[in-house]
Amino acid sequence: MDQLEEQQVISAILDGDADAYVMLVNRYQQPIFNLAYRMTGCRADAADLTQDAFLKAYEQLYRFREGKKFFPWLYTIALNHTRNFLRKSKTNRTTAIEDCDLHSDSHYAAQEEDKICGRLDCQRLQGALLALPWEYREAVILRYREELPMEDIASALSISLSGAKMRVYRGLKKLREILELNDDGKQNASSSTC
Repeated sequence: MDQLEEQQVISAILDGDADAYVMLVNRYQQPIFNLAYRMTGCRADAADLTQDAFLKAYEQLYRFREGKKFFPWLYTIALNHTRNFLRKSKTNRTTAIEDCDLHSDSHYAAQEEDKICGRLDCQRLQGALLALPWEYREAVILRYREELPMEDIASALSISLSGAKMRVYRGLKKLREILELNDDGKQNASSSTC
């Protein structure tokens, strides 16, 4: 769906065709869920936050400015809603290995080992993402998970383009530090037990 089609759908919704909103939900449900899941680490919370974000966007659709891209606007709503949730909950959650999605079905032992290693890497990365301060976490997710251009990240976060670039850079740097610290901790723990 391109920007012109989105504008037509939004116009139809604003003219009273509530059923047209399904097209926008179908188009953007997965990226919004991914955002909420990566920010919270919990599928149930992510599903609730996704639904709430779409409800809020529907209620506020009259505020959407014609000629703008819909996705960054929606993403901003979802992001703010998720931030508020995280502020209220203030809990750190861990991700179960089973929650990491891998899309391969294998029948060979080597493939199973690769699949398990992939799940462990997913869990390790998700844990490191959850350890990031939320302003860095959201910037890294927008850039590398959702593959948004820097301009859209700046728009979604309501910051300047240079601010978006800096958040992504600092987020990656901090993520690297967290992963290295975890690796060093594991190496020190394994060497002390020998």
